[in-house]
Amino acid sequence: MTNPAATVLAVDVGGTSIKASVLDDAGQPLRTDVRRTPVDEGPDAVVAAVRRTALDLTDGAVVAAAVVVPGSVDVATGTATYSVNIGWHDVPLRDLVARDLGVPVAFGHDVGAAGLAERTLGAALGVTDSLVLVIGTGVAGVAVSGGALVQGATGLAGEIGHIPVHPGGERCACGQLGCLETYASAGALVRRYAARSGRDLAGADELLAILDTDDVAGAVWSEAVEALSIALTTYAMLFDPSVVVLGGGLADAGSCLVDGVREGVASMLVWRSTPQIVLSPLGRRAGQLGAGLQAWQLAGSDGFVNWPEPA
Repeated sequence: MTNPAATVLAVDVGGTSIKASVLDDAGQPLRTDVRRTPVDEGPDAVVAAVRRTALDLTDGAVVAAAVVVPGSVDVATGTATYSVNIGWHDVPLRDLVARDLGVPVAFGHDVGAAGLAERTLGAALGVTDSLVLVIGTGVAGVAVSGGALVQGATGLAGEIGHIPVHPGGERCACGQLGCLETYASAGALVRRYAARSGRDLAGADELLAILDTDDVAGAVWSEAVEALSIALTTYAMLFDPSVVVLGGGLADAGSCLVDGVREGVASMLVWRSTPQIVLSPLGRRAGQLGAGLQAWQLAGSDGFVNWPEPA
């Protein structure tokens, strides 16, 4: 066990925001920083923002750190290989942050970290067949089948956001047509609403606030829920999970999201039972908590050794 006074840094890089916290061994944030991801300024600006966030928050007072990022990653070399939403290629981010902080740094995928947190602390704890679906700027999942993490031949298992839910539909940033992410991500909701209404929204939260009063918002939301239901029905048929956990920023929609997806999946799975579909109890913190777990393990601990027991 590490020194109880020690702390770790967890940095969760998303296409919209960079969320970082200094965490104690109970998973409690002692200092937190959330800043905009400057994707409009280019990938170099995003790398600089990640490094500056880490330095500003720690002031050198952590025993280890972890950085988790979207897109394709090479965990062995600590490289952010590619991200559609950020645009970087082959960035040695682990080594850059380790050089800045002077402590060991773990590195991985943001959704993978959220999945680790859910399996260790959250709604997928003890579940042998599960899917953790993180819905934010993009959409991706972490699948567990028979108690084993499904990684795939090239490590790209879980890219559910790029399942074609409407073949021949709208073009995705990845180049494919009709991807789930093109209809059901937070960014897609804002973009599709603006295209129909001529009104720009600051974020998906604004769309959720007007669902009951704006017909365009209601239609865009219904199409997103339908797309999620199609993708999860496909997944259920292939892997037969007992639990599907909905996380990420869009899970803040609460019952509006989970009830709609439950009904949609149930209507498509006519001849078999529907998996349990739940909201993440960890919410937007899941990625940071997963990163924190990796950082504590790098520091020689088993993780959040003083994580509070469920009530």
